[in-house]
Amino acid sequence: MSFQHLSVDTLKTLMIQDPDLTIFDTRDPASYANGHIDQAQSLNNDTMQQLLDNTPMTNTIVVCCYHGVSSQSVASWLDDQGFDTVYSLTGGYSAWAAQAQE
Repeated sequence: MSFQHLSVDTLKTLMIQDPDLTIFDTRDPASYANGHIDQAQSLNNDTMQQLLDNTPMTNTIVVCCYHGVSSQSVASWLDDQGFDTVYSLTGGYSAWAAQAQE
């Protein structure tokens, strides 16, 4: 199985319904610090091993980047690591932030 794409609206629903949802934000630490999705954890070279070690393989994983492009390769890699359900957020944090302002 491979990762799937996820819309901002579906993510909002998952955030309410799925207690085991894990959101990884792959943007650089400064961008993450300037704003991120609630519950999102910064996933970078410094935090990767710790986050992977502490995230159950059965958790639903959503990967977020700037515009939804680079998160796809990370989502694919996480799927290859054995996580059961992995998504890439379509439009990335830009789409999330734009919708939050509507």
